[in-house]
Amino acid sequence: MSQSGGTALKLVAKTFYGLETVLAKELAALGAQEITTLKRAVSFEADMALLYKSNLHLRTAIRILMPIATFNATSDIELYKKIKEMDWSKYLRADQTLAVDAITYSKIFTHSKYVSLKTKDAICDRFRDETGQRPSVDIESPTVLINIHIAEDQVTVSLDSSAEPLNRRGYRTNEHEAPINEVLAAGMVLLSEWDTKSTFIDPMCGSGTIVMEAAMIAANIAPNIKRKDFGFTRWNNFDAPLWEKIRHEAIEAQTTPTARICGSDISLRAIDTARQSALDFGLKQFIDFSCAPLEEVNPISKKGVVIMNPPYGERLKTRDIVQMYIGIGNHLKRNFQGFDAWVISSNLEAMKLIGLKPSAKITLYNGALECRFEKFSLYEGSHADMVRKRRIIPRDDSAPRQKI
Repeated sequence: MSQSGGTALKLVAKTFYGLETVLAKELAALGAQEITTLKRAVSFEADMALLYKSNLHLRTAIRILMPIATFNATSDIELYKKIKEMDWSKYLRADQTLAVDAITYSKIFTHSKYVSLKTKDAICDRFRDETGQRPSVDIESPTVLINIHIAEDQVTVSLDSSAEPLNRRGYRTNEHEAPINEVLAAGMVLLSEWDTKSTFIDPMCGSGTIVMEAAMIAANIAPNIKRKDFGFTRWNNFDAPLWEKIRHEAIEAQTTPTARICGSDISLRAIDTARQSALDFGLKQFIDFSCAPLEEVNPISKKGVVIMNPPYGERLKTRDIVQMYIGIGNHLKRNFQGFDAWVISSNLEAMKLIGLKPSAKITLYNGALECRFEKFSLYEGSHADMVRKRRIIPRDDSAPRQKI
């Protein structure tokens, strides 16, 4: 690859719907330039160092792509021809390996696997015509992972600098039933605008994904610091000393959280899994785990943030889901005054049963399920009392009250 550390690269970070602005803020904090939010993605400019940092530090990115060609194709023959015309020797040698990942939204190209096959054939045929040799296919650990995105007749060819999706942090040792994606969990914590100093509680934590992401944010731990391998580490222009410098700086920047971070769940098996994951990832000392039903989880401070991902009802009877969501609302109202509570669910009718007026509503996707992420501000006393306190300040016993 010809790009050097200081050359401007046009990159695209993929994410989930609803997290685009959060990802854009993360990129700005890293120093990215020309940031533009797209649908489920953010485009930006960076040098090679920032490409490395993006893979290491971004909490709400699924993968980082480097587009290398864009063209129009109206048939598989034209797709093959234009892929073959590209100079692939910039990115790959004949004795190396490749894999192709294709995504299609097109009436012309309806089968992504066929697009992958045609792309692979075009690249290999070019090498064979020029050198007499052709790269091999390695779907597990290729030298270069090529991403093909087709929207109707527009084709974008990119190199995938991440390879394995960035949500795979390395702390999920045992699969828990229906875990929430790590990128979504991190996005929810960032959307809550938790200050990383006040108490953080997930009273339905399952295998602990949300509290694990909260702990990493509070400790300023780069989410992918444990990963040894990325797509860019196999590229021919990989700068190992630069990468080691970036990793070292990330480790040096880690801190010790001062916030109380608590996760609880009614399932002992889920809590055991969460504890093991936190231990394996070096986060156990930052998180208090307990096995308890929601009604036994009470705040340990006067303010903080609650985030929960309750069951949506796919596997529960209607009566049970009704009682659960009514119970969530009652428990929050009675015991979490002074907190901001955030609840995500795809069951919009059940969300109404919480019985609190949301102060924010954000549409997110948990897998294929469209969800609402709602904020409930739990004022101490009534909401009316809080409004009056903000509007009226007594000056002294004799002076009249002044409205501001």
